[in-house]
Amino acid sequence: MFILLMLFLFKYVDDLIGKGFEWYVILELMFYASASNVSMALPLAILLSSIMTFGTLGENYELVAIKSAGISLRKAMMPLLILIIFIAIGSFIFSDYMLPKANLKYGSLLWDVRNKKLSFLIKEGVFNNSIPQYSIRVDKKYEDGRLEGIMIYDHTGSGIARIIIAKTGKMGKTKDEQFLVLKLNDGVRYEESAGKNASYNPRQELMRMRFRQTEQKFDFSSFKMSRTDENSFRSNTVMLNLNGLNNKRDSLTKELDSVDRFAKASIISYYKQNNYAKGYTKIKSPVLNLKGPILNSFPKTSRLAIAQGALDLAQSVYQTTVNKVPDHQERVKALIKIRIEYQRKFTLAASCILLFFIGAPLGAIIRKGGLGLPVVIAIVFFLIYHIITTVSEKSANQGNLNPVLGIWLSIIVLSPVGAFLTYKATVDSALFDANYYKVLFLNLFKKKKVNQSGG
Repeated sequence: MFILLMLFLFKYVDDLIGKGFEWYVILELMFYASASNVSMALPLAILLSSIMTFGTLGENYELVAIKSAGISLRKAMMPLLILIIFIAIGSFIFSDYMLPKANLKYGSLLWDVRNKKLSFLIKEGVFNNSIPQYSIRVDKKYEDGRLEGIMIYDHTGSGIARIIIAKTGKMGKTKDEQFLVLKLNDGVRYEESAGKNASYNPRQELMRMRFRQTEQKFDFSSFKMSRTDENSFRSNTVMLNLNGLNNKRDSLTKELDSVDRFAKASIISYYKQNNYAKGYTKIKSPVLNLKGPILNSFPKTSRLAIAQGALDLAQSVYQTTVNKVPDHQERVKALIKIRIEYQRKFTLAASCILLFFIGAPLGAIIRKGGLGLPVVIAIVFFLIYHIITTVSEKSANQGNLNPVLGIWLSIIVLSPVGAFLTYKATVDSALFDANYYKVLFLNLFKKKKVNQSGG
């Protein structure tokens, strides 16, 4: 979890640094981010801990003592398996109840953090544009708020900027902290304006006002982070539980049906044949047998108008279809995401059990504890699991793979591996024993040598 939180900080460091956040805001954001990282941290922790536990038992010959007492590896794994099952049940409850709320808090807070304006940090010798419609530059800044060599460009007027230059000043806030106040001393205010004549006059007026002391107020409310209403994020797929996902899926399915029906009706209307004489006459017209191009059956004077009308009709059908396709695709993608998120509630629990059946036999086979070889093997298997999950989920989101198969593919692929490792561990296989393969290779080499000499 610590590594994943560091990755989170590296990812959003530009959004967090230099904005004047309180320390508890960053801690709150990290807390909600840690909840969203449980789906990666928990399976990896179970895999690593199971490898380290059984590796330590094998390294200290405690597994040998357990087996010599008549207890098989499967029975030795049973208490931990029961614990893992309880952890898996807890992870499912966490995914269905706590994780949607944590994602809601995390999403809304991250939105506020990323959209908060830069805090008013005046740097020496640099124009600062943090305050809307103002550019401020100072030559020297002191820790007590005193400023020297102040230049302010005021763009709040229409067109031409007003310029204020002061020798010294001091920065402060009002009591309600709604305004930033700059007390300026010994300065000049320049302001340009058009001539007084109402008619066109290319000449402009320059007003210059000297002051010994004045105050300039800036609205400070735009620099405070206002919390967004969480209800605006509540409909997001990752912020819903199973019931919410079912309700959203039903509503999207109905919307998709209505969109498809409306599109079908709109397109069919271009192909509808109107027979205005039907029901008003009993005359039966003979069926025409058309040979060759249909256009040849019409008079030559009408062929151009008929072809143009057919082209216009085809373009109308094409334009109607193009306009309806985005609505259809948008709802289809939303339904795919809902199905993936629905299955994700169960895959976290299943992955905990699967990685335990990979980690425990691996630890019993390699017979190495601690943070050395077990960490390397755990990372390798987890990377395989994570890569398969990422690729299959991306394919499912793009519609190239069934959503249920896409989210369960990594578990389907690695389940035979877990069963194979469990079988090898129960029969005391030297699967990762380098000496076993060395002896096997030497025996094969000797056999080849004997056969060559015999031949």
